[in-house]
Amino acid sequence: QVQLVESGGGLVQPGGSLRLSCAASGFTFRSFRMNWVRQAPGKGLEWVSTINHKGDTTYYADSVKGRFTISRDVYANRVDLQMTNLKPEDTAVYYCNLAQYDLWGQGTQVSVSS
Repeated sequence: QVQLVESGGGLVQPGGSLRLSCAASGFTFRSFRMNWVRQAPGKGLEWVSTINHKGDTTYYADSVKGRFTISRDVYANRVDLQMTNLKPEDTAVYYCNLAQYDLWGQGTQVSVSS
């Protein structure tokens, strides 16, 4: 079954950290670039980060650059998003995405609040 399953969300105070994971299955994970996309309450989808198929090239939205790090483990079929120095405006549902097949996970909620 082709699917993406996110985990790792939660409630954290401003300045805190979280690590999101996305487990991929049912396709040749190492062949595709992967994305993280988020949706804040009442807003549209916002691209967050992309990692290429080899894992040696990454891209970040300006809003998260320097605070978030994307990585992938091709043996575990997993892509992670390490988030540090979290801000209230990072509050959103975070989705793992395989753009080539318009494949999305169910999302994981990240809430940043004191």
